[in-house]
Amino acid sequence: MNRLFLTFYTIFAIIIYIIALPFLVVLSFKQKYTQSIPSRFFLYKNTPLKEDGIWFHSCSLGEAKAIKPILDILPKSLLRLTTTTNTGFSEIKNYSNESRYLPFDLLLYIWMKPQKVLVVMEAEYWFLLFMLAKVKGSKTILLNARMNDKSYGKYLKLAWFYKHIFFFIDEVYAQTTQDKIRLESLGAKNIKVTGNIKLYKIAKATKDLKKPNGLIICGASTHNNEEEMILSSFLTLKKSNQNAKLILVPRHPDRFNSVVKLSSKIAKDNNLTFSRYSNNSSLKSDITVVDLLGELINIYSISDIVILAGSFVPVGGHNATEVAQFGCKIISGEWYFNQKDIYQAIENIRIIKNNLLEETLLNHHNIKNSKIISSTDITPILKSIRDSLI
Repeated sequence: MNRLFLTFYTIFAIIIYIIALPFLVVLSFKQKYTQSIPSRFFLYKNTPLKEDGIWFHSCSLGEAKAIKPILDILPKSLLRLTTTTNTGFSEIKNYSNESRYLPFDLLLYIWMKPQKVLVVMEAEYWFLLFMLAKVKGSKTILLNARMNDKSYGKYLKLAWFYKHIFFFIDEVYAQTTQDKIRLESLGAKNIKVTGNIKLYKIAKATKDLKKPNGLIICGASTHNNEEEMILSSFLTLKKSNQNAKLILVPRHPDRFNSVVKLSSKIAKDNNLTFSRYSNNSSLKSDITVVDLLGELINIYSISDIVILAGSFVPVGGHNATEVAQFGCKIISGEWYFNQKDIYQAIENIRIIKNNLLEETLLNHHNIKNSKIISSTDITPILKSIRDSLI
C-alpha cells in the first residue's frame, strides 16, 4: 500500500467534505435528496451492514436490476447491498433488509464492517471502498466492467490514480475484449471477459396489460430535452396515422410532473386526449405519461415501436435487451456509448441522428423487429463468490 497516497487522498477527501457541507445541508431539504444526502453524507439512519456477508454495490436502477439474477442464486441471509441513487435504492431494498445508501468515501472509515466479498458494478471506482474492504479481509471484485470510448481518454489522463484503485481489486469481469485491454492499461489485473450480465436474465413483465387499438409508440426512459423531440415527431405521425398512441416514460421520478405539464399542454393545443398513468392506466389516450416506477417493462410488452431515450442526449443510452425480448421495433439516438456491448448483441436497432426522428417514425414500416442474438455466462462469477465463502 502506498501510505503517502492514502494520506494525501484522505486529507483531500476531508477538505472536499468540509467545503461541501453547507451545500449538502441545503440540498438535503430538496425532496429528491431528503433521504439520500442525510444517509450518505451524515450517516443519518444509515447503520453499518452486518458483517461477513456478500456485499454488492451498484449505482443506477439498471445496475441494481442487473445483479438480481445473481442475488437470486446466493443465500439471502448473506446479501449486503448498497447504492448511491434514489432509484437504485428503491430496487435493492426489495432484495434484502440489509440495504443501505453507500456513505461518502471518507465516512467509510467509521461505517464499513468486514465482509467476505465485495462486488462492485461497472464503473464505481471509489478508492477507499476497495482499499478498506481489502484491508478488512474481503475479496474484491469489479463486475460488468466497462470503459467506453467517451470516458477512456479521461481515465488515461488519471491513470496514475486508477492504478492505486486497481491495486486493491482482486478480480475484474469485463464486458468486452476491448474493455479488458483498456482496463489493463489503467492497472487492472486478473481480468476475464464474461460479457454483459444484463444479457444473462432479462427482466420480465410483471403484469399482463391489454394492448389498446392502434400503433403503440413508447418513448422510454426519457431525459430532459428528449420529450419535446419525441412529442413533436409523434404529432407529425399522428396526422397520417390517427390511431397512433404515444406512451412517455420519464427516466427520473422528480421529472414526472414537468413532463406531465408539457405533454398535457401539447395534447390540449393539438386537440388530442391526454392521461396521467397513475390516474388512468387504460393507455387509450393519444398521449399517456407513465408517472409510476416499475412499469416500463410492462409498457414494452404492448409496444410496437420503442424510441429508446437517453441516446438523443449525451447520457449514454439504456438497456435495449428488455425491449428486444418482445421484438419491438427500436429507434435509438447516437449517444449510446454506455450500452455498446448490448447494442452489438441485438439485431435491427435503428440508430439515427436527432433530426431524423420524425422521418424515421413516418417510415416505421421500413424498420425490422429487434432480436437478441447474444448472451453471457455468470458461472465464473458465481464460482469466485462462492470460493470466498469457504
